[in-house]
Amino acid sequence: MAPDRAVVLVVAAHPDDEVLGCGGTVARRAAAGDALHIGILGTGLTSRGDGRESGAAVRALQADARAVAGMLGAKSIVFGDLPDNRMDDRPLLEVVKQVEVWIAEVGPEVVYTHHAGDLNVDHRVTSLAVLTATRPLPASTVREVYAFEVPSSTEWAFGQAGPVFRPNVFEGIASTIDVKVQCLERYSGEIRAFPHPRSGEALRAISKRWGSVAGLPYAEAFELIRSVRT
Repeated sequence: MAPDRAVVLVVAAHPDDEVLGCGGTVARRAAAGDALHIGILGTGLTSRGDGRESGAAVRALQADARAVAGMLGAKSIVFGDLPDNRMDDRPLLEVVKQVEVWIAEVGPEVVYTHHAGDLNVDHRVTSLAVLTATRPLPASTVREVYAFEVPSSTEWAFGQAGPVFRPNVFEGIASTIDVKVQCLERYSGEIRAFPHPRSGEALRAISKRWGSVAGLPYAEAFELIRSVRT
């Protein structure tokens, strides 16, 4: 008998967060047969330059995200249009309702999203919105909720923006670390040179570090928010 396969939803604030936070894990899950879906709430552009994103720039970044979704093995990717680094200007209910729509559309059992203590305000809003949208009501399909770290946001908060990231779940990604780095490189406008945390070399070092914690060559780390067994 084939093992049960899960429906997995990643809810990220910006294009590239899905790669930085859980790219290796979801690529491995998709390769194993899980149905992977990605939702990205923000444009990822509006805080740059003069703050006025062009339609062409947004479309180009979304094209990168679609290509990355294919590399990860996702069945779908959808986009919101929330402004970059200003999600706290919108009523939280608006963000929650967007996440609820995506959950209703794909019926995930497993959800990955941001850590609540990140430096980036959009990450914190996304985290709270996902926790609200996935509250354990009787009809909810969601059984597991995980928070991931995003290099250059989670660690750069230094514990001052909210709770410290305390991972308690580690996923081995030795088979997909190259895919994770290649996906980040596909976001040509987002990748940085080492020693910036959003560099290929840093991603490998971070994955080795968490791997050493869990006795693995490479790993991604997560905080389990909730697990419901029936």
